[in-house]
Amino acid sequence: MAQLSDRLNRLSPSATLAMSQKSSEMKAAGIDVINMSVGEPDFNTPDHIKEAAKKAIDNNYSRYSPVPGYPELRKAIVKKLKEENGLDYTMNEILVSNGAKQSVCNTIMALVNDGEEVIVPAPYWVSYPQMAKLAGGVPVFIEAGFDQNFKITPAQLEAAITPKTKMLILCSPSNPTGSVYSAEELQGLAEVILKHEDIFVLADEIYEHINYTGKHASIASIPGMKERSIIVNGVSKAYAMTGWRIGYIAAPEWIVKGCNKLQGQYTSGPCSVSQKAAEEAYVASQLCVEEMRQAFERRRNLIVELAKDIPGLEVNVPEGAFYLFPKCSSFYGKSDGEHTIKNSTDFAMYLLEVGHVATVGGDAFGDPDCFRMSYATSDENIREAMRRIKETVAKLK
Repeated sequence: MAQLSDRLNRLSPSATLAMSQKSSEMKAAGIDVINMSVGEPDFNTPDHIKEAAKKAIDNNYSRYSPVPGYPELRKAIVKKLKEENGLDYTMNEILVSNGAKQSVCNTIMALVNDGEEVIVPAPYWVSYPQMAKLAGGVPVFIEAGFDQNFKITPAQLEAAITPKTKMLILCSPSNPTGSVYSAEELQGLAEVILKHEDIFVLADEIYEHINYTGKHASIASIPGMKERSIIVNGVSKAYAMTGWRIGYIAAPEWIVKGCNKLQGQYTSGPCSVSQKAAEEAYVASQLCVEEMRQAFERRRNLIVELAKDIPGLEVNVPEGAFYLFPKCSSFYGKSDGEHTIKNSTDFAMYLLEVGHVATVGGDAFGDPDCFRMSYATSDENIREAMRRIKETVAKLK
């Protein structure tokens, strides 16, 4: 009988995409579902960026681009890293890919050997452990739950390191929790990493600009860490450009060369027109980024206030990204007579089927006590979704 490869059979499907698809199916059937399952800004791409893309089409940017991306875009990224992050990179230390997701996967595939361990703080973005498995690596989880604001400690990191450890994946601001590591917290983790010479940090900073703490801190800016860090970023979240598929890594040149070799074999350079749009995003005024950030902060305040008003939910205050990750375990074992809630996946399914609000159970993110809601949607949707959730969970006894 025909069989899919063992490599593929090691992977789990994306739970976030599965919930989004189920909510779309219910919408298509005429059910009024509020979708809070998907991590995507609800804003349109700013007009000046769209204009740059139109101009690129007129100027015939329609041929293959260099595998690592156009030089102009890489120059713009170098400038951004210098001005915003105080980091000195050269163009040869930048590789542009088809979204930050490919950037993460490229890095893991380029650095991790069979059997090597990749430390993944939990809760985690669903794809990190799957990508580690795809590379033949072994994901090792450090649990950082609600009580520690979903952030790992240096002591936990030290305890998780073995002779097989190759990489730590750090996402700040975090998907799914919205937690942000401060400069002091990163310093503590860096001190542990610097004691072990063969360990790298993949710093996923895609939510960098959706930050309510006042200042983004990058682990690569700590002395000794730039040589050990691979920064992943892109235009998707900050500029509302998810569908344009442009991400990048900034890393030591030998790592960039490795990722370039890999990308050259399986996708080549990213979309030419999208690159010209991304270049404009980086070189033009950043006012649009701040306007969207302020809107997300207002929504954060709104959803936290409304969620805290729902009996049975425990709510922390996320410092970045556009997710709330409340603790819902007090509902486990409860029933409305028809549905019994055994875990967070059941809880999310119950909210969808009975309350018509799509969320994602925390099981998928490595935290069985919580569930994820994206508040990248209108104030009206947030108010109505929280009203429905409050009404729906009140039926559980």
